[in-house]
Amino acid sequence: MNRSALSAAFPCTVPVLMGYLSIGIAFGLMLQAVGYGPLWAVFMSLIIYAGSGQYLGCTLLAQGTALPQVALLTFLLNFRHLFYGLSLLDTFQGTGAKKPYLIFSLTDETYALMTSVHPPAGVNPDRFYLAVAMLDHSYWILGSFIGATLGALITFDTTGIDFAMTALFVVIAVEQWKSVKQKDLTHHLPALLGFGCTILSCLIFGPDNLLIPALLAISALLLFLRGRLEQPGEEVAV
Repeated sequence: MNRSALSAAFPCTVPVLMGYLSIGIAFGLMLQAVGYGPLWAVFMSLIIYAGSGQYLGCTLLAQGTALPQVALLTFLLNFRHLFYGLSLLDTFQGTGAKKPYLIFSLTDETYALMTSVHPPAGVNPDRFYLAVAMLDHSYWILGSFIGATLGALITFDTTGIDFAMTALFVVIAVEQWKSVKQKDLTHHLPALLGFGCTILSCLIFGPDNLLIPALLAISALLLFLRGRLEQPGEEVAV
């Protein structure tokens, strides 16, 4: 990995480091609790790398869920990543051999970084974004390994520990909101639309079926308002 890109990316990823160590440890503890040790935690985090998907995986493994149902539930849970990719088409254009990994490693937190931080002058953008993605991935693997190892050494009740993922999402949303300098609420329109569509979808479809309708509604509204949101010189919260 390019040293200058790594040096520029690391300070930006420190908040994710703190969060991923916490929720990675929580995942490792949960996985160990259902009978899978540190090597399984590392393997899952290396090739799956989906925080909420891996949390769900712990429950599915414990229940012995059939593989077709696992595939369907995982697809539905991570359906939102399709929309992440659409918004980064320009950013990833021309990244060449780096593109497959950049796509694979596009978690919620990495997406938040890639849409809010920019490479400093003199640092190749492709290498900078690759460094961000690889650092975040390494944090998650490390946290998972630590959690599973601790779970193998210390036995305790893991009930409620999966709330760590929700807590991290809340922190990211707050930081995204605060990163917008303008005080006019119109500059927070995407966040407000996301909040409103999610609440409405929950009321109409229920908490178990709100995700896909909410994402479709948010995407449609953002496309409709794209011209307003992309006006030159304006900073809009994601």
